[in-house]
Amino acid sequence: MRAPAPQLLSTLALALLAACGSAASAKTLVYCSEGSPENFTPALNTTGTSFDAARPVYDRLTHFARGTTNVEPGLAESWTVSADGKVFTFKLRKGVKFHSGVNGFTPTRDFNADDVLWSFERQWKADHPYAKVSGGKYDYFADMGLKDDLVALEKLDDYTVKMTLKTANVTMLANLAMDFAAIYSAQYADFLAKANKKEQFDQIPVGTGPFSFVTYQKDAVIRYKANKAYFGEKAEVDDLVYAITTDPTARYSKIKAGECHLSAYPRPADLPEMQKDATLNVISQPGLNIAYWAFNTQKPPLDKKEVRQALTMAIDKAAILKDVYLGAGAPAVNLIPPTIPAYNDAVKDWPYDPTKAKALLAKAGVKTPIELDLWYMPVQRPYNPNAKRVAEMMQADLAKIGVNAKLVTFEWGEYRKRLQQGEHQTGMLGWNGDNGDPDNFFFLHGCDAARPGGQNLSKWCFKPFDEKLLKARATADMKERTKLYKEMQVIEHEEAPDFKIAHSVVYEVMRKQVTGYKQSPFNTHEFNGVSLK
Repeated sequence: MRAPAPQLLSTLALALLAACGSAASAKTLVYCSEGSPENFTPALNTTGTSFDAARPVYDRLTHFARGTTNVEPGLAESWTVSADGKVFTFKLRKGVKFHSGVNGFTPTRDFNADDVLWSFERQWKADHPYAKVSGGKYDYFADMGLKDDLVALEKLDDYTVKMTLKTANVTMLANLAMDFAAIYSAQYADFLAKANKKEQFDQIPVGTGPFSFVTYQKDAVIRYKANKAYFGEKAEVDDLVYAITTDPTARYSKIKAGECHLSAYPRPADLPEMQKDATLNVISQPGLNIAYWAFNTQKPPLDKKEVRQALTMAIDKAAILKDVYLGAGAPAVNLIPPTIPAYNDAVKDWPYDPTKAKALLAKAGVKTPIELDLWYMPVQRPYNPNAKRVAEMMQADLAKIGVNAKLVTFEWGEYRKRLQQGEHQTGMLGWNGDNGDPDNFFFLHGCDAARPGGQNLSKWCFKPFDEKLLKARATADMKERTKLYKEMQVIEHEEAPDFKIAHSVVYEVMRKQVTGYKQSPFNTHEFNGVSLK
């Protein structure tokens, strides 16, 4: 994603000043975001950038308490789970108002069960009136197995919904707190359908969240206003502005100048200076994340595990950590970070050993030199501060074992779509945990997600691994689940569907007058409860 032109940045600065007098206004909070959303419907998205843009607008049946992994009531004020773990009955919150006045829409009723059914059935049922709007791809819903596992979704009355699954799923309440499970207004959908404007549903959002949408200028700015009728923790400012600034150096300049109050994803090289600045607060925590380089196992010779192991041993991971992460990351051995209790510390990392890597290639019958595509992200992510630099270092390492890597990238949205379709031979991406459960990482190597368009970028469907994944998902006994997850990490290590790069430390920076902000373990950004002094 390219950085905005200087003229656009100047226009944005003027717009911000016109809107709120200055970014330091006690009524307007300005967040320097890192990119433009693909749309404002979380069900359609998989990137943190798009989720962040929609999050002020929407609620879910369950929430994570801000700054924690604890599940709490959201639009559902309570719930019961059947003894077999397959039936979830939700009692919905009464008196919740949808945003009014957005895109000419005025709701005539409160949130109820019809909105819950509409929201999940759009992702589940092919005959839903909005199923194919905006491309109709619901990757989270499908990759987590819900498309096949959901048996029934029933409205028992206006404020009671029953969800029935084929198999028990102990992660369901946490899953429903994730962005993909946002609840939309069925009445707003009908309003747009009658006007023959269905495509606006995903671009001009209406929800029940702490802020309502005002306007969006691509690659420049998103504006929201406080929802004074919000049922939960309310907005402490009148207006929220996302100043879209793709370049981390430009974000740093803006926060120093007071044009932004908060910013994520600082360059590691800028952190020492930021930490010395008396006007700024720099906060950090170990990331619930992973940066990885996926091998497309459906494309020879990457279908042979010896080749994947060879590529893994060809890369000098320590050099990447030193040169790119600058101390703000730890080498990744397993898919889950060590902060998750099911982490298997008995698994040891593959050594950096170009000689053994060459021998493995020869054993697999690969004659060098060979050509290989190496895709890298065009944007900075919390788990990878500079994917291009990582790719260049990998390219140099691979050349030493006779692998000529061609570096490839695309615009961010296009990059992701092509990766998920499996067009790559090898490609870099990463993952920020969404709910704190090991399943939320391991599903990335599950067979459900190995489909074209799925988030298993290695397209690796290995039945011994997948069987344990599904068994763990249905098992309430955490000791047994941990045992299964540790066994899965051993399988994953041996099969090497990807090269695990790093778990990063996540930094955020804010001006000293910001109060009430809580850093999320999921690297989400939430602004209700945040104020300015």
